Amino acid sequence: MYEETLVILKPDALERRLIGNIIARYEKAGLVVLDIRYFHKVGKDLITKHYPMSMALSVGKKAQRAIPEIKDPRAHGRKVIDRLRKYVTRGPVIAMRIGGLDAIQTVREVTGYTDPFTAERGTIRGDFGADSLVRSTEEGRAVENLVHASGNPEEAKAELELWFPNRYFQ
Repeated sequence: MYEETLVILKPDALERRLIGNIIARYEKAGLVVLDIRYFHKVGKDLITKHYPMSMALSVGKKAQRAIPEIKDPRAHGRKVIDRLRKYVTRGPVIAMRIGGLDAIQTVREVTGYTDPFTAERGTIRGDFGADSLVRSTEEGRAVENLVHASGNPEEAKAELELWFPNRYFQ
């Protein structure tokens, strides 16, 4: 089924000059970049809507799978969301509307698992990632994993409307 999804190249992807390599991976998988926006600075309102505190429990549970010592996933999730907001607003980002057959799942497969240390080789995070959930947690910061990719159709729709207002036509 044809779908559209959001991909954000985070500050570390731009800092490390991986834009072309990352976009090429999605295009090689048969996906099309339908729209692209460069954000010199992501505003507080946008990042707060993108990473709302209502995500704290699910984010904390995901971290808990990698770090079983986490006892309160909701509290940990709140910290992670604060750290993600700081990470994504520290420098420029690129937001892309990507379309194609089963685009959401395809993007996620090409992107790889959240933790670059355990992401499969052949994925963006597995090949280009230089961080880990464990290290970032120990250092009190977000994991630098290059890319954000919407997780499901509802999330993709909401995120596309947020990052591409008045430009999203699916």
